[in-house]
Amino acid sequence: MREINFNEIVSGVKHLITYTSSNLPKDAIDALEKAMNEEKSPVSKEILRQILENSQIASKEFRPLCQDTGLAVFFVKVGEDVKVKGGTLKNAINQATAEAYKESYLRASTCHPFTRANLQNSVGYNLPAIIHFDLVEGDKIEIEYAAKGGGSENVSRAIVLPPASGKDGVMKFVREVVSKGGSNPCPPLTVGIGIGGTFERATISSKHALFRDIGSVNPDPELAELENKILEDLNKLGIGAMGMGGTKTVLAVHIESNPCHIASLPVSVNVQCHSSRHGHITI
Repeated sequence: MREINFNEIVSGVKHLITYTSSNLPKDAIDALEKAMNEEKSPVSKEILRQILENSQIASKEFRPLCQDTGLAVFFVKVGEDVKVKGGTLKNAINQATAEAYKESYLRASTCHPFTRANLQNSVGYNLPAIIHFDLVEGDKIEIEYAAKGGGSENVSRAIVLPPASGKDGVMKFVREVVSKGGSNPCPPLTVGIGIGGTFERATISSKHALFRDIGSVNPDPELAELENKILEDLNKLGIGAMGMGGTKTVLAVHIESNPCHIASLPVSVNVQCHSSRHGHITI
């Protein structure tokens, strides 16, 4: 049994949060540069140039890429042969989140759902973090993190389609979600799609699909083909960068699929804005 010190986890997660708040990962930068070079609209091309310039300034001056520093979302794979010494893994992640957001002057966005009162005084700074745990083989802890802003989360949707809807039904639903979202989620977007499972499995899968490197190829040939087909379809909507019109509304489409009940076809769409702040560490 391998022991990992509580403080080592806090330190690693804290650095992960602070670094990604100011530094877009290479996959996002490469995708934005590609979109800028291929964009047909002069207006959207200039917007993409400004987005890239903003990322350079944020990194150089170590300032947040966006004023909406989001809710902290984690997907954590915990090895069966790992024990955290000095506290729990969940508490370590929450402590790291609170310290990172407070010390780096990142906006605390958590609030009560009805009163809208900020919760930082009662549960901690920008807490609780959204954490999805998975128990796996091995003696390591793998932590994936993303800052999820309100604009992109607000246009995300889920539905349970009749099984006969098939791929055409999935494409139609995804098109409706992105089209109705318009400029609100700050395109160009990464579109995560969860297909199958149960209602909640589809929604979690669509969120986790956003953590995949932008533009990476789905290992399932059938899903890879569907991703390309949906990407082409969505970029015909003409929404463009920040809704100003253009040919690059979406940077990538990522699908995660799960077996489902014979009587249902759950589908979830979770989108990420152009500021795709994500990263991972292995401890």
